[in-house]
Amino acid sequence: MTSPAGPPPTGGDGKQRQVRLLAVTACPTGIAHTYMAAEKLAQAAQSLGIEMKVETQGSIGAENVLSDNDVRSADGIIVAADKDVDLSRFAGKRVLKVGVAEGIRQPERLIEQVASAPVLPPGGPGAGSAAGTASGSGASGGGKERSVAYKALMNGVSYMIPFVVVGGLLIAISLSLGGNTDPSGGLVIPEDSFWMDVNNIGVIGFTLMVPILSGYIAYAIGDRPALVPGMIGGWIANTGELYDSKAGAGFIGAIVTGFLAGYLVVWIKKVEVPKFVRPIMPIIVIPIVATTALGLFFIYVIGKPISWVFEHLTDWLSGMTGTSAILLGAILGLMIAFDMGGPVNKTAFLFGAGLIATGNQTVMGMCAAAIPVMPLGQGLATLVRKRLYSEQERETGLAALFMGCFGISEGAIPFAAARPAQVIPANMLGGAVAGAIAGQAGVEDAVPHGGPIVAVLGAVGGVPMFFVAVVIGSVVTALTTVALVDLAERKRRGAPVTGGVGGLEPALVGAGAGTAVAEKTVGEKSVRVPGARAAGSAPASAEAVAGGAGTATQAPSEGDARADDGVLSGYLTLRTVKVGLDAGDKEAAIREMAGLLAGTGRVADVDELVATALRREEQGTTGLGEEIAIPHAKTDAVTAPVVGFARSAEGVEWGSLDGTKARLVFMIAVPEAAAGDEHLRILALLSRKLMDPEFRQRLAAAADERAALDVLREVG
Repeated sequence: MTSPAGPPPTGGDGKQRQVRLLAVTACPTGIAHTYMAAEKLAQAAQSLGIEMKVETQGSIGAENVLSDNDVRSADGIIVAADKDVDLSRFAGKRVLKVGVAEGIRQPERLIEQVASAPVLPPGGPGAGSAAGTASGSGASGGGKERSVAYKALMNGVSYMIPFVVVGGLLIAISLSLGGNTDPSGGLVIPEDSFWMDVNNIGVIGFTLMVPILSGYIAYAIGDRPALVPGMIGGWIANTGELYDSKAGAGFIGAIVTGFLAGYLVVWIKKVEVPKFVRPIMPIIVIPIVATTALGLFFIYVIGKPISWVFEHLTDWLSGMTGTSAILLGAILGLMIAFDMGGPVNKTAFLFGAGLIATGNQTVMGMCAAAIPVMPLGQGLATLVRKRLYSEQERETGLAALFMGCFGISEGAIPFAAARPAQVIPANMLGGAVAGAIAGQAGVEDAVPHGGPIVAVLGAVGGVPMFFVAVVIGSVVTALTTVALVDLAERKRRGAPVTGGVGGLEPALVGAGAGTAVAEKTVGEKSVRVPGARAAGSAPASAEAVAGGAGTATQAPSEGDARADDGVLSGYLTLRTVKVGLDAGDKEAAIREMAGLLAGTGRVADVDELVATALRREEQGTTGLGEEIAIPHAKTDAVTAPVVGFARSAEGVEWGSLDGTKARLVFMIAVPEAAAGDEHLRILALLSRKLMDPEFRQRLAAAADERAALDVLREVG
């Protein structure tokens, strides 16, 4: 075989030296793929007689980091990543960029291809022929594009959330601790006071929230050159004065500018430019051209319709003041809940605030009841159905509840931005209900603010019905959100709306202390049998276990001296090993594995564990190839870390990177509060060891559970 980096490299003395390659592997959702790609590349390089150092960038941070000396002496660099990797340090080197799956499937081919990879010019990605992002290979087709758009939106939301939480909580704290009641019943923070300074800091956080959302949507699409146009575009979208509107376009405008900026930058990158211009393209030319074009486009093209909508909505509302109070309240509630700070919301709010001076306080009362419904409803939804939300979303939900009490509707924006099709209709329905109830009851508000805080401070007339309107509206929003999100999740998984695999609920669930309820399939019906005992060899479709206090289903055999002497810090024991996996599809396999883990008594809620594991699968398959799958979940459905292993004779279709069915299945579950990144450490250990073909062969050939556990002791 010829050198993968061209002619054999020579040292300073003219003698040939060994080819030196570098690699970076990275996975956006965990580290299993990261380490598998790293091991595959290292093994391939060793077999070809090539020196290689691999840097891994997983959820626990970068390991085996490439130094400047490593880069300087390298003959080529392979970047196998599905997330953004900084390539600027590789300027002047041949860089081959692919998805992490390629690093696992065909490492030898990548080593061959790096010889003809383009040299990365000064300025990094986007500067020349090596332009692009190190976030995996491109793709065509609507499904992939939708995936890119969704990931970009989630990227923006994840960066926006801290600004919403910090800004909103600082404003709420400053109002609660530093606000004084004025004669009209409102809450006013004295000028030049300490709490006014705290309030101003919170306002800055809220002001930055919208451009941050826009900027990081753009960044996820067009890399660093798109960050500036995205952020400036978001600022313009949120600043109505720039296009003669009394209200900015809010977070909806930010989503629009984020996508426009990102794809505009991608398009500019494709333009062929002279070689001498390429170094300044990503840092000067692209940001300036994209920012100017996007800014002017929004001001002169998009901004004018927004201003027109604002003016005409105001005129329309003015003509409705003599109509039914219920109808007007419902309409104002719909508008308040639609865009939370955007032109529609501001139109309704300013309309109500403007009528206070005329002595008509009922219109503002309708608005005041609708204002807190969105954050309170979304916060309540995260408590009602925790399994539908990530840990970060649940934390944001608690902050939203607090903000809702102070009439800060922006607390719901992260939820609306992440799931607009489900959250915005739910918000509007709840807002309409709250506004209609307040209108019917004649609730009044003497100050231009909303939320429970104004009622507590005495600015509201008809306090009992005000709280009735807020509570009912919030409950409607929460229940509608849960229903729509759950429906969307089921459709995305392709599962029946009635739930479960083939319509079955998890087969065995806790029914009180020491009690079990088995579910067996009789014909096409499922029958629950109270008090049934789950045998370790029962099919998962008939029996699985949901642990509770004192519940165990597969005790170690009598006389097994090492039954509890497990591996992986004791998380994987004989009772969590099964050499005959019965399930025929991925979801059934995860349910069966969850039942296996429940036998330890460490699983408090099998339903939640299964749901969390399935949500993780939606982010990207945990089928790693080589007939391996490692589903994992970080959830309070388990009380302590636990690991299970099962072997499937037929194999389970897992969407693995190499197309193989999963025959060796590991399941990892750790509590949310588990110290450090324990599940990532376990993933790293397993991923590395499973790349050893001999280890896999011994594991596949193990005669029984005890023999399999003995093989697994090699993991650590």
